[in-house]
Amino acid sequence: MRLLFSIGAVLVAGVFAGGDVAGIAAPGPKSERPKFEAPKSQPQQQAADKDGQTVDVELILAVDVSYSMDMDELAIQREGYAQAIQSKEFLQALKMGPNGRIAVTYFEWAASTDQKIIIPWRLIDGPETADAVAAEIMKTPIRRASRTSISGAITFAMPLFDEDPYRGIRRVIDVSGDGPNNNGSPVTVARDAAIEKGIVINGLPIMVKEPSYSTMDIDNLDYYYEDCVIGGPGSFVITIKDRDKFKEAIRTKLLMEVAGLKPERPVMRVADKEPRVSCLIGEKIWSDRWGR
Repeated sequence: MRLLFSIGAVLVAGVFAGGDVAGIAAPGPKSERPKFEAPKSQPQQQAADKDGQTVDVELILAVDVSYSMDMDELAIQREGYAQAIQSKEFLQALKMGPNGRIAVTYFEWAASTDQKIIIPWRLIDGPETADAVAAEIMKTPIRRASRTSISGAITFAMPLFDEDPYRGIRRVIDVSGDGPNNNGSPVTVARDAAIEKGIVINGLPIMVKEPSYSTMDIDNLDYYYEDCVIGGPGSFVITIKDRDKFKEAIRTKLLMEVAGLKPERPVMRVADKEPRVSCLIGEKIWSDRWGR
């Protein structure tokens, strides 16, 4: 069974307490059982740590810049990530890890062939490196592009881990977006390929506007992300339904990813046999409207 959680039920070891900004979904038993390497023994871990290449998590931030995102949302999204990385809560969570450092890269995506790396792999191990990454995020001009390919974003993200000079205890792709996949391969194909490689996918569905015919929005985008996008042990969804909670939700999500936390108390169970929203709904809407 998949489990949904309230952010208020999640405690980050005293680092933060969440509000009512989101529902968090733990993964179900379908195909979400990746193969992981056995943890290193303590002497091996200490030896690996000496070169400074071992990190607590290799984190890819995959950010939607499709035309359905308005300029205000794109600006808030950028500011949200930059401010979250600089926040005292984030820096405290960073210290909680066994290595006290993470590796992060940030790219923007739209169509299946449209991905742009904004921040190449960077090490964050304290305030100075966090400030540097935040500054890089903010200095890049905001852009928008056509179509929405979550599958393209996941497919683009996977080989980035092989190019990363760091070695993470966990590998996470963090996908944010405001609509379903409507371009490229089916999202479940890309998701399952990532899970098979031991990669965890978390989601940040953005639902701050009423669904609009002109923007390919759908009802229950949070269900779509829970059933079709996320996967891997401890994966979760944080839903943004209030523009004023945008930055808070981003900060909460990053804190959980850095600390490697899992939701604790289930508040509602949902069926995991069939997706509650078709995983091909975006492709169907596009075909019905434009016939291609």
